[in-house]
Amino acid sequence: MMASLIDVASDERTARMVLSMLVEPNDPVTGRILSRLGAVETLWLAEHDGAVVGLSPVDAQVWRDHLSAPGAKELTARIDQAQQSGVRALIPGDSDWPTAVNELGEVAPYVLWIRGASSFLSRPMSDLVTITGARACTSCGEYVARELASSVAGDERVVVAGGAYGIEGASHQAALAAGGDTIAILANGVDRPYPVGHRDLLDRVADVGLLVSEVPPGAVPTRHRVIARARLMAALSSASVIVEAGARSGSLLVAQRAAELGRRVGAVPGPVTSAASVGPHRLLRDGTASLVADTSDLARLVERDQAPRVGLDRELVRPPSPSPTRTL
Repeated sequence: MMASLIDVASDERTARMVLSMLVEPNDPVTGRILSRLGAVETLWLAEHDGAVVGLSPVDAQVWRDHLSAPGAKELTARIDQAQQSGVRALIPGDSDWPTAVNELGEVAPYVLWIRGASSFLSRPMSDLVTITGARACTSCGEYVARELASSVAGDERVVVAGGAYGIEGASHQAALAAGGDTIAILANGVDRPYPVGHRDLLDRVADVGLLVSEVPPGAVPTRHRVIARARLMAALSSASVIVEAGARSGSLLVAQRAAELGRRVGAVPGPVTSAASVGPHRLLRDGTASLVADTSDLARLVERDQAPRVGLDRELVRPPSPSPTRTL
């Protein structure tokens, strides 16, 4: 099957890089084996028949069959190409590894491929704020995203988003325009910015901020990878804010994962007649999110000394104080 995998990856770092080339992210079976045995031993089990701790013989074979199997020569070439391109790989134990993602447990990333300032990932979780929402956003939603991102940047925190059109692109742009820091979490390789229309924006983020992906260089976005990315966007930040989202928007997955992890969630209300308001209103109605109606609400939501909480906090929806705020 993969007779020379161990020859390609005899150390933990390279083995995790290879795993990301063989296994899709967010796979709990691989994550469970990896956490128990390490990456080198996981690769050994993948290419040898035999017992796998915690799996029946049938389940073990199903797991092996799910691994794609490029030849050792191809894997070596891909690793060499990544290293020559300047793309780097972070693994647990590295000084810039974001320990916040370890809370994902068996679905924690095997490796993080990066372009840019990896030191952003070593900052306290309270310094990172995720802003996400609809790709097909309204002009009002775009304005709100820019105001919130500018506020985060002005407070010397890091804006985290997914690089997509709409709310996320506006958030990155506003952070950069304010001279702030921003991280783009991608569902594709960091060497091939996507969407294509955001190539210049994402290249700029790579120059002064950070591009992050758990899939290897050259990888293309898929539905599974976009869904898997939501848990990283949620885990990295102390708070996630949903600006606009339709009923089936992928950004609602970020809110869901953030709530499950005990992170704070904010939602921006909108017109009841707008389809883009359905998602935020649902989060507010079911108590998952706190209302974010202006930048003072956002400041309270992400306040550094505030313990993470889930559910609607009535303190956040009181009328704003007379102190100056930027009304959205």
